[in-house]
Amino acid sequence: MKKLLVIILIIFTSSIDAQCAMCKAVVESSSASEAEGLNTGILYLMIFPYLLVGTLFYLIIKRRRKNKI
Repeated sequence: MKKLLVIILIIFTSSIDAQCAMCKAVVESSSASEAEGLNTGILYLMIFPYLLVGTLFYLIIKRRRKNKI
């Protein structure tokens, strides 16, 4: 089940467009290749906070399970 979820997330994250209001205004006035590069950069920067929080929760859960045994 976990492997299927990871595969689905990988497939759908390639089509996500992440832009703030200012970035969208800049992209609308530029070329398509610049817009694609900006979206990729924004998604790349968005990944790290989620990875850090996910790792933190994983370590907390792992420690709690270890202490219960």
